[in-house]
Amino acid sequence: MEETPEAPESGLPKPLLAALSYVEDRHWEVAPGTWLLDDDGPARCSCGDQRCALPGAHPTHPEWRNKASAGPGVVRRWWSEHPEASILLPTGRFFDVLDVPEVAGCLALARMERLNLQLGPVVAAPASSGQSGRRLLFLVLPGVVAKLPEMLRRLGWGPGRLDLVARGEGDWIVAPPSRVGPFGPTRWARPPSELNRWLPDAEDLISPLAYACGREAPPLRPQPNQPAAVH
Repeated sequence: MEETPEAPESGLPKPLLAALSYVEDRHWEVAPGTWLLDDDGPARCSCGDQRCALPGAHPTHPEWRNKASAGPGVVRRWWSEHPEASILLPTGRFFDVLDVPEVAGCLALARMERLNLQLGPVVAAPASSGQSGRRLLFLVLPGVVAKLPEMLRRLGWGPGRLDLVARGEGDWIVAPPSRVGPFGPTRWARPPSELNRWLPDAEDLISPLAYACGREAPPLRPQPNQPAAVH
């Protein structure tokens, strides 16, 4: 996996450098998230909840989405106050995300590259609440959440059959190089660059992603025979 691109400044904490690159180079909005505390024992979330489901990977304020900013001055102030804060990128504004297991995502990514498909940035990240293992997050044009069920249905996949999730309005992703637990930091599988400034439509990626996720999908349980109708 490739590391987060560095900003032209030096001597600043890596999270601040990365957050500045996102707002200045990509014009994405960012928000500070929680962070990991590991000074005395196992790492724990700065929110103070011993059972936190997303340690170091969730907003610090209920109104975080309204406070997200693409202003470099605001970003500098946030990460000057909390240099270790994770970097949250709101979904549903500048991009949506197709979220798949890392193994399936790597298989799909290799196939997409062989097909020379247009790809946007791809994040390798720990799982969100209710998931397990690491994930690959494919950035796509906004609007995929409403379209995903029909796209999968056309490919022959019913609701809930694939571990393939769309993340849009009201959600977020944790951007590299944020440290989150318990599966390590977020990284770029494909970092932002001039070559992927234009994001793909989810329609162009859904087939290889569904195929790769389908290889890991549990088999359908056979339906019990229904009794014949009595006339």
